[in-house]
Amino acid sequence: MAEKIPVTVLTGYLGAGKTTLLNRILTENHGRRYAVIVNEFGEVGIDNDLVVGADEEVFEMNNGCICCTVRGDLIRIIEGLMKRKGKFDAIIIETTGLADPAPVAQTFFVDQDVQDRARLDAIITVADAKWLSSRLKDAPEAKNQIAFADVILVNKTDLVTEAELAEVEARIRAINPYARLIRTVKSNVPLSEILDRGAFDLERVLELEPDFLDAGHHHHHDEDMQSMSVEIDGDVDPDKFMPWINDLVQRDGPDILRSKGILAFKGEPKRFVYQGVHMILDGDVQREWRSDEKRTSKIVFIGRNLKKDEIRKGFLACKA
Repeated sequence: MAEKIPVTVLTGYLGAGKTTLLNRILTENHGRRYAVIVNEFGEVGIDNDLVVGADEEVFEMNNGCICCTVRGDLIRIIEGLMKRKGKFDAIIIETTGLADPAPVAQTFFVDQDVQDRARLDAIITVADAKWLSSRLKDAPEAKNQIAFADVILVNKTDLVTEAELAEVEARIRAINPYARLIRTVKSNVPLSEILDRGAFDLERVLELEPDFLDAGHHHHHDEDMQSMSVEIDGDVDPDKFMPWINDLVQRDGPDILRSKGILAFKGEPKRFVYQGVHMILDGDVQREWRSDEKRTSKIVFIGRNLKKDEIRKGFLACKA
């Protein structure tokens, strides 16, 4: 994993503060070089004096970062960037305010060349503290962006009262109890808090937050967006789990936005970590179970119309 280029997906509804954040990444003297892929260069409004110039699709920035426009296909652009490997440390993809992050995230599971050379590091969502509650009522994309996020910047906190802020955060938690929330003004956040976090890597998340996947840890729920976790004390039989999870996401995938888990497979000394986006699953064995660690198997789902009892029953039946 280490030599793969980390990729951060930046999302958030129109006007939430994504471009402000992107401009900060592209102007700050942080000593790291980013390749930035944006939906449409004109729309993003990155200050022109940042652009040093390059070929048609890739612009060099004056702080050493590279910027691409997504006129072509994401996979093609990432493969093109990989030919420039060594010129940048990480990739940032900024989606349009109306985008569902799912297809972007799925790119890192479905294309083997991309998968071999890049890893999804985190999905960062910028949320507008003042207007988010209204957007959640009328814009399904805003809800999806919250549900998919690993880290959420609750931005423009200076424009709301403490009570309004608490209400917005409760709405966010109801949709996605597992994301990390950071309060910001003008998207001002230490870049180390959002870049190269390994937040999409469950392994790192659990080191930072050991109770991240604990059942009963979260009690909020949204009208149509739900989350759930199930735990097995001990090993799982891979010959039961693999067909079950594949069958589940093929059948209910459109309603399952994100799924993830860490499993103790019978006879396997390493932890099996998997991530899912809708119907697409990706998983691999990672580090060995430590001697002081209890071998438990946990999975998490975020989505709509989750058949919670069925999922719980199905997973528990995979116990070794």
